[in-house]
Amino acid sequence: MRDALAEARLALPAGDVPVGAVVLDAAGSVVARGHNVREALGDPTGHAEMVALREAAAATGGWRLSDHTLVVTLEPCTMCAGAAVLARVDRVVFGAYDDKAGAVGSLWDVVRDRRLNHRPEVVGGVLAEESAGLLDVFFEEHRGRGNSQGI
Repeated sequence: MRDALAEARLALPAGDVPVGAVVLDAAGSVVARGHNVREALGDPTGHAEMVALREAAAATGGWRLSDHTLVVTLEPCTMCAGAAVLARVDRVVFGAYDDKAGAVGSLWDVVRDRRLNHRPEVVGGVLAEESAGLLDVFFEEHRGRGNSQGI
């Protein structure tokens, strides 16, 4: 999670919400990294998880990421939770819970939906205070500047 937090901080210079992700192989080695790039690239799919999953697929040579773990600083949204299921990751580990858009147990529970053909293990709340603190500072500063982007 510390690697994901370091990755989250890389989103700040572009004004992106500080969310970071890493993908680990079965041995626990980082095979991919990602941070939010929605603002930097003008890409609505530029979430940290999507960036990291794409990089992991490129690094491993295939879209099936069985025996891999997705570690992310914020509970994944529906798009990212769906991508984790479709990538067949074994495990999703996240930091802060997201009561407004979380799809790994908070608002929805996409990854454990019995109707889907793959259900990764979920571990939530890892370094949650540190992950939430990074987001809190970002939004306090963003609101203080009178931002109207509706983040």
